[in-house]
Amino acid sequence: MTKSRSQPKKTRHSDTPLFKTITVNRRARFDYEVLESIEAGLVLTGTEIKAIREGRINIREAFARPDQTELWLYNCHIAPYSGGNLNNHEPIRPRKLLLHKEQIAALSAKVGEKGYTLVPLRLYLKSHRAKIELGLCRGRKIYDKRQVIAEREDKRDMERAGKIRLLA
Repeated sequence: MTKSRSQPKKTRHSDTPLFKTITVNRRARFDYEVLESIEAGLVLTGTEIKAIREGRINIREAFARPDQTELWLYNCHIAPYSGGNLNNHEPIRPRKLLLHKEQIAALSAKVGEKGYTLVPLRLYLKSHRAKIELGLCRGRKIYDKRQVIAEREDKRDMERAGKIRLLA
């Protein structure tokens, strides 16, 4: 009779990170004031997800808009997959976003107000599924952008002064 040794359970893909950021919309945080953010899934075709895994996506000009009971992502450019064939996807097409009905209704009401928009902040893979972080944003005026730049430079100068004191 053989004794069975119990081995510790191995978690699936334990050495892989939970999130893998594909792209970040750095311009959005400069052009818009982000009030809240929300995670949404994307409905993609096979060649689109393969192109995303290659990092061939641009969300700089993208935005989301509610349409009745659905939320759609517009102007998101996903380059054709390099290993694709004649059935490759269109680079720019509206893509459906996956959210709960209550979330879509709440976002639709907020976007309906003047000056608010939904802007993608980053796209990442979460357990092999493409997710997009949407920000409910309000546009900044030129003087607001100047103020943000000045605050960032002041913070950088203070950090430099602190490092110089530590070295001396």
